[in-house]
Amino acid sequence: MRLQILFSIVIYAALGVLLYYFFYEYYHGRVWYGDELFYYLVHWAEFHITNNTLVLILYAVSGVAVIFYFFWRRTFNYLQEVVRGTEEFYRENSSLIELPEPLKEVENRLNQTRVEILNNERNAREAEQRKNDLVTYLAHDLKTPITSVIGYLTLLRDEPQISEGLRGKYTGIALDKAERLEELINEFFEITRFNLSKLTLEAERVNLSRMLEQIVSEFYPILTEKGLEWRTDIETGVELVCDPDKLERVFDNLIRNAVSYSYPDTDIYLSLKTTENNVEVSVKNHGKTIPEDKLERIFEQFFRVDSARSSSTGGTGLGLAISKEIVELHGGAIKAESDNESVVFIVKLPVDCQKIV
Repeated sequence: MRLQILFSIVIYAALGVLLYYFFYEYYHGRVWYGDELFYYLVHWAEFHITNNTLVLILYAVSGVAVIFYFFWRRTFNYLQEVVRGTEEFYRENSSLIELPEPLKEVENRLNQTRVEILNNERNAREAEQRKNDLVTYLAHDLKTPITSVIGYLTLLRDEPQISEGLRGKYTGIALDKAERLEELINEFFEITRFNLSKLTLEAERVNLSRMLEQIVSEFYPILTEKGLEWRTDIETGVELVCDPDKLERVFDNLIRNAVSYSYPDTDIYLSLKTTENNVEVSVKNHGKTIPEDKLERIFEQFFRVDSARSSSTGGTGLGLAISKEIVELHGGAIKAESDNESVVFIVKLPVDCQKIV
Protein backbone atom coordinates (compact mmCIF):
# COMPACT_ATOMS: atom_id res chain seq x y z
CA MET A 1 0.00 0.00 0.00
CA ARG A 2 2.77 2.46 0.90
CA LEU A 3 4.61 1.77 -2.34
CA GLN A 4 1.39 2.27 -4.30
CA ILE A 5 0.79 5.65 -2.65
CA LEU A 6 4.39 6.74 -3.26
CA PHE A 7 4.19 5.58 -6.85
CA SER A 8 0.92 7.53 -7.34
CA ILE A 9 2.51 10.72 -5.97
CA VAL A 10 5.48 10.36 -8.30
CA ILE A 11 3.20 9.77 -11.28
CA TYR A 12 1.05 12.76 -10.33
CA ALA A 13 4.12 15.03 -10.00
CA ALA A 14 5.55 13.79 -13.29
CA LEU A 15 2.20 14.34 -14.96
CA GLY A 16 2.16 17.95 -13.70
CA VAL A 17 5.63 18.60 -15.12
CA LEU A 18 4.72 17.06 -18.48
CA LEU A 19 1.51 19.05 -18.71
CA TYR A 20 3.36 22.26 -17.91
CA TYR A 21 5.97 21.70 -20.62
CA PHE A 22 3.37 20.50 -23.10
CA PHE A 23 1.22 23.59 -22.74
CA TYR A 24 4.30 25.86 -22.60
CA GLU A 25 5.62 24.51 -25.89
CA TYR A 26 2.15 24.50 -27.39
CA TYR A 27 1.60 28.15 -26.38
CA HIS A 28 4.96 29.41 -27.65
CA GLY A 29 5.11 27.17 -30.70
CA ARG A 30 2.31 28.69 -32.76
CA VAL A 31 0.85 32.03 -33.81
CA TRP A 32 -2.25 33.21 -31.92
CA TYR A 33 -4.86 35.65 -33.25
CA GLY A 34 -6.33 36.56 -29.88
CA ASP A 35 -9.79 35.01 -30.25
CA GLU A 36 -8.86 31.42 -29.31
CA LEU A 37 -10.18 30.07 -26.00
CA PHE A 38 -6.80 28.62 -24.97
CA TYR A 39 -5.07 31.96 -25.67
CA TYR A 40 -7.72 33.77 -23.67
CA LEU A 41 -7.33 31.42 -20.66
CA VAL A 42 -3.54 31.75 -20.66
CA HIS A 43 -3.69 35.53 -20.73
CA TRP A 44 -6.31 35.52 -17.98
CA ALA A 45 -4.04 33.35 -15.84
CA GLU A 46 -0.99 35.54 -16.51
CA PHE A 47 -2.92 38.60 -15.47
CA HIS A 48 -4.63 37.23 -12.35
CA ILE A 49 -2.08 34.69 -11.08
CA THR A 50 1.19 36.34 -10.26
CA ASN A 51 2.48 33.79 -7.70
CA ASN A 52 3.49 30.47 -9.34
CA THR A 53 4.18 29.01 -5.91
CA LEU A 54 0.48 29.24 -5.11
CA VAL A 55 -0.31 27.30 -8.28
CA LEU A 56 2.14 24.59 -7.31
CA ILE A 57 0.66 24.37 -3.82
CA LEU A 58 -2.87 24.12 -5.17
CA TYR A 59 -1.80 21.47 -7.65
CA ALA A 60 -0.04 19.49 -4.93
CA VAL A 61 -2.93 19.77 -2.45
CA SER A 62 -5.47 18.71 -5.07
CA GLY A 63 -3.28 15.78 -6.04
CA VAL A 64 -2.86 14.64 -2.46
CA ALA A 65 -6.62 14.95 -1.93
CA VAL A 66 -7.40 12.89 -5.02
CA ILE A 67 -4.81 10.22 -4.17
CA PHE A 68 -5.94 10.07 -0.54
CA TYR A 69 -9.60 9.75 -1.53
CA PHE A 70 -8.82 7.02 -4.05
CA PHE A 71 -6.84 4.85 -1.59
CA TRP A 72 -9.17 5.62 1.30
CA ARG A 73 -12.14 4.58 -0.78
CA ARG A 74 -10.42 1.38 -1.87
CA THR A 75 -9.37 0.59 1.70
CA PHE A 76 -12.90 1.25 2.90
CA ASN A 77 -14.25 -1.13 0.25
CA TYR A 78 -11.75 -3.77 1.40
CA LEU A 79 -12.90 -3.30 4.99
CA GLN A 80 -16.48 -3.76 3.88
CA GLU A 81 -15.48 -6.98 2.12
CA VAL A 82 -13.71 -8.22 5.25
CA VAL A 83 -16.76 -7.37 7.37
CA ARG A 84 -18.97 -9.21 4.90
CA GLY A 85 -16.58 -12.17 5.05
CA THR A 86 -16.58 -12.29 8.84
CA GLU A 87 -20.38 -12.31 8.82
CA GLU A 88 -20.12 -15.67 7.08
CA PHE A 89 -18.89 -17.15 10.36
CA TYR A 90 -22.39 -16.83 11.78
CA ARG A 91 -24.15 -18.44 8.87
CA GLU A 92 -24.97 -22.11 8.99
CA ASN A 93 -23.94 -22.90 5.43
CA SER A 94 -20.49 -24.37 4.86
CA SER A 95 -19.57 -22.30 1.80
CA LEU A 96 -16.12 -20.74 1.74
CA ILE A 97 -15.56 -16.99 2.04
CA GLU A 98 -14.59 -15.14 -1.15
CA LEU A 99 -12.74 -11.81 -1.12
CA PRO A 100 -11.12 -9.66 -3.86
CA GLU A 101 -7.74 -10.74 -5.21
CA PRO A 102 -5.69 -8.27 -3.07
CA LEU A 103 -7.24 -9.84 0.02
CA LYS A 104 -6.42 -13.46 -0.85
CA GLU A 105 -4.21 -13.90 2.18
CA VAL A 106 -6.98 -12.63 4.45
CA GLU A 107 -9.44 -14.87 2.60
CA ASN A 108 -7.26 -17.93 3.17
CA ARG A 109 -6.92 -17.20 6.88
CA LEU A 110 -10.64 -16.58 7.29
CA ASN A 111 -11.48 -19.79 5.45
CA GLN A 112 -8.99 -21.75 7.53
CA THR A 113 -10.50 -20.36 10.72
CA ARG A 114 -14.02 -20.98 9.41
CA VAL A 115 -13.23 -24.61 8.62
CA GLU A 116 -11.77 -25.09 12.10
CA ILE A 117 -14.83 -23.50 13.70
CA LEU A 118 -17.22 -25.65 11.66
CA ASN A 119 -15.24 -28.79 12.54
CA ASN A 120 -15.19 -27.87 16.23
CA GLU A 121 -18.92 -27.15 16.22
CA ARG A 122 -19.65 -30.45 14.48
CA ASN A 123 -17.41 -32.38 16.87
CA ALA A 124 -19.03 -30.67 19.85
CA ARG A 125 -22.51 -31.54 18.58
CA GLU A 126 -21.52 -35.14 17.98
CA ALA A 127 -19.88 -35.43 21.40
CA GLU A 128 -22.93 -33.90 23.07
CA GLN A 129 -25.24 -36.24 21.19
CA ARG A 130 -23.14 -39.27 22.12
CA LYS A 131 -23.13 -38.13 25.73
CA ASN A 132 -26.91 -37.62 25.75
CA ASP A 133 -27.46 -41.03 24.18
CA LEU A 134 -25.13 -42.60 26.70
CA VAL A 135 -26.86 -40.97 29.67
CA THR A 136 -30.16 -42.23 28.26
CA TYR A 137 -28.73 -45.74 27.93
CA LEU A 138 -27.30 -45.70 31.45
CA ALA A 139 -30.51 -44.32 32.94
CA HIS A 140 -32.43 -47.10 31.20
CA ASP A 141 -29.95 -49.73 32.37
CA LEU A 142 -30.26 -48.55 35.97
CA LYS A 143 -33.86 -49.75 36.03
CA THR A 144 -32.99 -53.38 35.29
CA PRO A 145 -30.66 -54.09 38.27
CA ILE A 146 -32.82 -52.01 40.61
CA THR A 147 -35.92 -53.98 39.61
CA SER A 148 -34.07 -57.27 40.06
CA VAL A 149 -32.65 -56.34 43.46
CA ILE A 150 -36.04 -55.17 44.72
CA GLY A 151 -37.75 -58.25 43.30
CA TYR A 152 -35.43 -60.85 44.83
CA LEU A 153 -35.24 -59.04 48.17
CA THR A 154 -39.03 -58.91 48.24
CA LEU A 155 -39.16 -62.67 47.65
CA LEU A 156 -36.75 -63.23 50.52
CA ARG A 157 -38.89 -61.05 52.78
CA ASP A 158 -42.27 -62.48 51.82
CA GLU A 159 -41.21 -66.17 51.83
CA PRO A 160 -39.47 -66.82 55.15
CA GLN A 161 -39.79 -70.60 54.71
CA ILE A 162 -37.76 -70.62 51.47
CA SER A 163 -35.02 -73.26 51.26
CA GLU A 164 -31.45 -72.36 52.02
CA GLY A 165 -30.37 -73.27 48.50
CA LEU A 166 -32.97 -71.03 46.89
CA ARG A 167 -32.26 -68.30 49.43
CA GLY A 168 -28.56 -68.41 48.50
CA LYS A 169 -29.42 -68.30 44.80
CA TYR A 170 -31.69 -65.28 45.20
CA THR A 171 -29.13 -63.55 47.40
CA GLY A 172 -26.39 -64.18 44.84
CA ILE A 173 -28.47 -62.78 41.98
CA ALA A 174 -29.40 -59.72 44.04
CA LEU A 175 -25.73 -59.17 44.87
CA ASP A 176 -24.70 -59.44 41.19
CA LYS A 177 -27.34 -56.93 40.19
CA ALA A 178 -26.33 -54.59 43.02
CA GLU A 179 -22.70 -54.75 41.87
CA ARG A 180 -23.80 -53.96 38.31
CA LEU A 181 -25.79 -51.04 39.69
CA GLU A 182 -22.66 -49.79 41.44
CA GLU A 183 -20.72 -49.99 38.16
CA LEU A 184 -23.35 -47.92 36.37
CA ILE A 185 -23.38 -45.30 39.12
CA ASN A 186 -19.58 -45.15 38.96
CA GLU A 187 -19.87 -44.54 35.23
CA PHE A 188 -22.09 -41.54 35.89
CA PHE A 189 -19.47 -40.17 38.26
CA GLU A 190 -16.80 -40.88 35.63
CA ILE A 191 -18.61 -38.65 33.15
CA THR A 192 -18.85 -35.87 35.74
CA ARG A 193 -15.17 -36.11 36.72
CA PHE A 194 -14.01 -36.15 33.12
CA ASN A 195 -16.02 -33.05 32.21
CA LEU A 196 -15.41 -30.96 35.31
CA SER A 197 -11.84 -31.76 36.33
CA LYS A 198 -8.48 -31.07 34.76
CA LEU A 199 -5.96 -33.87 35.02
CA THR A 200 -2.61 -32.97 36.57
CA LEU A 201 0.48 -35.07 37.13
CA GLU A 202 2.08 -36.01 40.43
CA ALA A 203 5.29 -37.39 39.04
CA GLU A 204 7.76 -39.72 40.76
CA ARG A 205 10.31 -42.34 39.72
CA VAL A 206 8.60 -45.70 39.18
CA ASN A 207 9.74 -49.20 38.27
CA LEU A 208 7.42 -49.71 35.30
CA SER A 209 8.40 -53.36 34.89
CA ARG A 210 7.26 -54.16 38.43
CA MET A 211 4.06 -52.10 37.97
CA LEU A 212 3.07 -54.07 34.87
CA GLU A 213 3.89 -57.41 36.50
CA GLN A 214 1.65 -56.49 39.43
CA ILE A 215 -1.20 -55.46 37.11
CA VAL A 216 -0.84 -58.71 35.20
CA SER A 217 -1.10 -60.75 38.39
CA GLU A 218 -4.24 -58.88 39.47
CA PHE A 219 -5.99 -59.75 36.21
CA TYR A 220 -5.38 -63.51 36.37
CA PRO A 221 -8.78 -64.28 38.00
CA ILE A 222 -10.65 -62.22 35.40
CA LEU A 223 -8.81 -63.85 32.51
CA THR A 224 -9.36 -67.33 33.96
CA GLU A 225 -13.06 -66.65 34.33
CA LYS A 226 -13.28 -65.78 30.61
CA GLY A 227 -11.00 -68.57 29.43
CA LEU A 228 -8.19 -66.19 28.47
CA GLU A 229 -4.45 -66.50 29.08
CA TRP A 230 -1.56 -64.06 29.46
CA ARG A 231 1.40 -63.89 27.09
CA THR A 232 3.86 -61.34 28.46
CA ASP A 233 7.23 -59.99 27.36
CA ILE A 234 8.21 -57.43 30.00
CA GLU A 235 11.73 -56.05 29.98
CA THR A 236 13.08 -56.02 33.54
CA GLY A 237 14.35 -53.03 35.49
CA VAL A 238 12.65 -50.36 33.35
CA GLU A 239 12.21 -47.13 35.31
CA LEU A 240 10.66 -43.82 34.33
CA VAL A 241 9.37 -40.63 35.94
CA CYS A 242 5.57 -40.57 35.76
CA ASP A 243 2.35 -40.35 37.74
CA PRO A 244 1.98 -44.02 38.77
CA ASP A 245 -1.71 -43.84 39.73
CA LYS A 246 -2.78 -42.26 36.46
CA LEU A 247 -0.51 -44.47 34.36
CA GLU A 248 -1.86 -47.55 36.12
CA ARG A 249 -5.31 -46.36 35.11
CA VAL A 250 -4.21 -46.29 31.47
CA PHE A 251 -2.99 -49.89 31.49
CA ASP A 252 -6.02 -51.00 33.50
CA ASN A 253 -8.32 -49.45 30.85
CA LEU A 254 -6.42 -51.08 27.97
CA ILE A 255 -6.39 -54.52 29.60
CA ARG A 256 -10.09 -54.36 30.54
CA ASN A 257 -10.86 -53.33 26.98
CA ALA A 258 -8.86 -56.32 25.70
CA VAL A 259 -10.65 -58.68 28.09
CA SER A 260 -14.09 -57.37 27.12
CA TYR A 261 -13.56 -57.78 23.38
CA SER A 262 -11.41 -60.94 23.19
CA TYR A 263 -12.63 -64.15 21.66
CA PRO A 264 -13.04 -66.94 24.26
CA ASP A 265 -10.03 -69.20 24.86
CA THR A 266 -7.51 -66.84 23.29
CA ASP A 267 -4.39 -65.05 24.53
CA ILE A 268 -3.79 -61.47 25.59
CA TYR A 269 -0.28 -60.18 24.87
CA LEU A 270 1.45 -57.50 26.93
CA SER A 271 4.96 -56.29 26.15
CA LEU A 272 7.33 -53.65 27.48
CA LYS A 273 10.41 -52.57 25.61
CA THR A 274 12.70 -49.56 25.72
CA THR A 275 14.34 -47.34 23.15
CA GLU A 276 16.91 -44.58 23.68
CA ASN A 277 14.67 -42.09 25.50
CA ASN A 278 11.27 -43.80 25.46
CA VAL A 279 9.42 -46.87 26.66
CA GLU A 280 6.77 -48.67 24.63
CA VAL A 281 3.97 -50.77 26.10
CA SER A 282 1.59 -52.73 23.88
CA VAL A 283 -1.56 -54.68 24.71
CA LYS A 284 -2.86 -57.04 22.04
CA ASN A 285 -5.87 -59.34 21.93
CA HIS A 286 -7.68 -61.55 19.43
CA GLY A 287 -11.10 -60.17 18.65
CA LYS A 288 -13.32 -58.68 15.99
CA THR A 289 -11.40 -56.42 13.59
CA ILE A 290 -12.19 -52.76 14.16
CA PRO A 291 -13.08 -50.94 10.90
CA GLU A 292 -10.76 -48.14 9.87
CA ASP A 293 -13.38 -45.41 10.25
CA LYS A 294 -14.10 -46.46 13.85
CA LEU A 295 -10.43 -46.98 14.60
CA GLU A 296 -9.81 -43.28 13.85
CA ARG A 297 -12.44 -42.26 16.42
CA ILE A 298 -11.75 -44.83 19.10
CA PHE A 299 -10.17 -42.27 21.47
CA GLU A 300 -13.06 -39.79 21.24
CA GLN A 301 -15.18 -39.08 24.29
CA PHE A 302 -18.25 -41.31 24.68
CA PHE A 303 -17.43 -43.24 21.50
CA ARG A 304 -18.02 -46.98 21.59
CA VAL A 305 -16.93 -49.31 18.83
CA ASP A 306 -19.93 -51.54 19.39
CA SER A 307 -22.93 -49.26 19.05
CA ALA A 308 -25.25 -52.02 20.22
CA ARG A 309 -26.05 -51.54 23.89
CA SER A 310 -25.17 -54.21 26.36
CA SER A 311 -26.06 -53.78 29.98
CA SER A 312 -23.39 -56.26 30.98
CA THR A 313 -20.44 -55.02 28.92
CA GLY A 314 -21.38 -51.54 27.68
CA GLY A 315 -19.28 -48.72 29.14
CA THR A 316 -19.30 -44.98 28.97
CA GLY A 317 -16.80 -44.80 26.14
CA LEU A 318 -14.58 -42.66 28.36
CA GLY A 319 -11.86 -45.17 29.22
CA LEU A 320 -9.81 -44.76 26.06
CA ALA A 321 -10.41 -41.00 25.90
CA ILE A 322 -9.10 -40.61 29.45
CA SER A 323 -6.17 -42.91 28.68
CA LYS A 324 -5.23 -40.76 25.70
CA GLU A 325 -5.34 -37.59 27.81
CA ILE A 326 -3.15 -39.14 30.52
CA VAL A 327 -0.59 -40.43 28.02
CA GLU A 328 -0.38 -37.09 26.21
CA LEU A 329 -0.09 -35.31 29.55
CA HIS A 330 3.06 -37.39 30.10
CA GLY A 331 4.35 -36.18 26.74
CA GLY A 332 3.65 -39.54 25.12
CA ALA A 333 1.39 -40.93 22.41
CA ILE A 334 -1.12 -43.74 22.10
CA LYS A 335 -2.46 -45.42 19.00
CA ALA A 336 -4.60 -48.39 18.00
CA GLU A 337 -4.18 -50.87 15.15
CA SER A 338 -6.49 -53.64 14.04
CA ASP A 339 -6.36 -56.28 11.31
CA ASN A 340 -6.81 -60.04 10.87
CA GLU A 341 -9.09 -60.26 13.91
CA SER A 342 -6.60 -58.71 16.30
CA VAL A 343 -6.47 -55.37 18.11
CA VAL A 344 -3.35 -53.78 19.57
CA PHE A 345 -2.93 -50.61 21.60
CA ILE A 346 0.57 -49.11 21.69
CA VAL A 347 1.61 -46.59 24.34
CA LYS A 348 4.85 -44.67 23.86
CA LEU A 349 6.15 -42.65 26.83
CA PRO A 350 9.25 -40.53 27.49
CA VAL A 351 11.54 -41.84 30.21
CA ASP A 352 11.23 -38.54 32.10
CA CYS A 353 7.90 -36.73 31.70
CA GLN A 354 9.21 -33.80 33.79
CA LYS A 355 11.34 -32.75 30.85
CA ILE A 356 8.17 -32.47 28.77
CA VAL A 357 5.49 -31.02 31.05
